[in-house]
Amino acid sequence: MEQVLPADIFIVVNKTVLQDDRKILISLYEPLIGALAINLYNTLWTYLDHLELMSTEYTHNTLLNTMMISLNEMLDARLKLEAIGLLKTYVKKGNVNSFIYELYSPMSAKEFLNNPILNTALYNALGSIEYDKRVEYFKLPTINLKNYEDITAKFSDIFTWTSSSLRNIEIYNLKNKSTRPLEILSKIDIPTILSLIPEEMLNPRSVTKDVKSFLIKISFIYNYDNEAMVELIRNSISDKHTIDKGKLRELATRYYQFENMGKLPSLIYKNQPEYLRSTKTGVSKRMQMIHMFETTSPYDFIASKYKTGTPSDNDLKLIAYLLLDLDLRPGVVNVLLDYVLKINNNKLTRSFVDAIAGQWKKSNIETVEDAMNIAEEEYKMRKKIPVKKEIKTDKKPSWFHQDIQEDLATEDEIKELEEMLRG
Repeated sequence: MEQVLPADIFIVVNKTVLQDDRKILISLYEPLIGALAINLYNTLWTYLDHLELMSTEYTHNTLLNTMMISLNEMLDARLKLEAIGLLKTYVKKGNVNSFIYELYSPMSAKEFLNNPILNTALYNALGSIEYDKRVEYFKLPTINLKNYEDITAKFSDIFTWTSSSLRNIEIYNLKNKSTRPLEILSKIDIPTILSLIPEEMLNPRSVTKDVKSFLIKISFIYNYDNEAMVELIRNSISDKHTIDKGKLRELATRYYQFENMGKLPSLIYKNQPEYLRSTKTGVSKRMQMIHMFETTSPYDFIASKYKTGTPSDNDLKLIAYLLLDLDLRPGVVNVLLDYVLKINNNKLTRSFVDAIAGQWKKSNIETVEDAMNIAEEEYKMRKKIPVKKEIKTDKKPSWFHQDIQEDLATEDEIKELEEMLRG
């Protein structure tokens, strides 16, 4: 991502027919990307001219002052709008960089709620009760038309043509409601997957472009590889030798919840956000480490520490805790994991990690460089603290070394005791 400075200019271009989609934006989009991103979208909209086609030039400093936010907050919100399909960004480099921000319409409620990625993320963000309320709001009423007859007039029933009304047809570039699809880089290989399923089980011609897109989305949501997807597809084939998308999605969710104590996946940054990455260049070992921490996901980083390439369930839960509950950046999580492994005999002890992570969170550590610096400082402090040698002493009762005086009974007392016992 190109670095943005407050003095850099931008214009806003309308690539759609903007409508009052506040209910969809607030009910469906905001739980995923946050109020600040929605506010940025609406603010850019207000910059358009009275025809809602294009804005004049503005500086980013104007935008920041209008919204009363920092440059990093604006960049974070912009990336979320881009990722979810509401914005597209172009840049022309120069002494002062020039940006173009293209606005796109939100999906319809039907498109959004039928998208497996957005649907799953929304459910996990809201919980079942609030999710059901929002779905119910957008549902069409069901009316029983069994005893009704359709008497709607057709166009040809009402209108006809005369020779004077005919003209040559021209193609116009007109405004149209336009949305951006979610762009996902697939980690699975569809041809390989299909080659592992016999044609007598699954008709390969039934795996259309739409079905392939669905499979990619499912693998992305649940982080399933080729092997896992083959197993899911085999168990989701219908009697007509096609993939039952509803059944496949249900099985994918059930398997994931079984492996993750009933939880559903949540949306998080895959790796360090572009705007929080280092702008320094070089080939030093430190710069190579920074680049590795910034461009690797915590899952892939911890997986690289295992010979099998598969992290343990406890490690995955720890990563989820750091990313979701503490909201640490992925690059910072990588540095934290690497630091703890090196100073704790290659073990990720939860209490140990939690103590360091809590301190870093309070210190507002967001970049890899800051995380590396604080780790180095903490390591130096640990080296300076002298380790006290424990002197082993036997824990004994307080009376152990005290002198004990003998107190013998007299002959008369012994006789009196014997008589009592005979008694």
